[in-house]
Amino acid sequence: LVDELRRGYTKPPEKVLYIVPTPIGNAEDITLRALKILDSVDIVACEDTRHTGLLLSRYGIKTRRIAYNDYSTISARGKLIRSLLKGSSIALVSDSGTPLISDPGYKLIKEAIEAKISIAALPGPSAPITALVCAGLPPDKFFFTGFLPNSGAARQRALENLSSVSVTSILLEAPHRLRRTLSDLLAHLGNRDTAIVRELSKVHEQIERGSLSELLDQLQNTADRLRGEFIVVLGPPTKDQIQTHRNKQMAESKLLLHDALQTMNTKAAIQHVAKSTGLSKRLIYKQALELKS
Repeated sequence: LVDELRRGYTKPPEKVLYIVPTPIGNAEDITLRALKILDSVDIVACEDTRHTGLLLSRYGIKTRRIAYNDYSTISARGKLIRSLLKGSSIALVSDSGTPLISDPGYKLIKEAIEAKISIAALPGPSAPITALVCAGLPPDKFFFTGFLPNSGAARQRALENLSSVSVTSILLEAPHRLRRTLSDLLAHLGNRDTAIVRELSKVHEQIERGSLSELLDQLQNTADRLRGEFIVVLGPPTKDQIQTHRNKQMAESKLLLHDALQTMNTKAAIQHVAKSTGLSKRLIYKQALELKS
């Protein structure tokens, strides 16, 4: 296949950094353009050179590979930037899917743009988008949040922020944390319609659909045997869930405002509560009038 593509090759333009998606499971999901770029650039910057090497060898591609991820040193990133400025063309890949989407690459792209290096992004495989379109939930508007923080206040804030999102939401999760995450989502967001997807495009691809409580029940006896990375697609909240969340927000802001008014003047208290809750100052001003009366 690559031999056929080579017949029509022209050398890639100099000083171009290509963002090249690679398959999320099935190696045949790579595009013809991606193969052409990977075969003809000067360097492939890989999250893992061995992992990418398996993909490239499958198609007879022998382009030089360099390890690069967002934990690489500043000097490693600088070497790639200098190579580009000297006229090299580089393809950036992650282990699977589209680089930068919960994968390394952002720091390199940012520095390349600052150095006025051309960026070319190829369309291709993306696990969150693939999960969204097969979930059976509204896909017209969606929010991708990646992995939730593991614990503590950061996790609570992330769940609280997610509860205010009124569109379909997409999360990533590891198997050993899946059951706990579903329980937290149920507690904070209500019993949403949900799809759990794993092993996308692979032999054992699996999609489970139902409410959060139903999916939790299904996991009761299988949580210890789960394997692979999971994608959780949450349907948007119902009108009742939106109203419940709004009532909870208003009750919490009223308590916060009550405490703030003990030590601040009305204007300062309103500003403080608005900043803390994200609610409008107009709404909080009404609450202040109610409390004063």
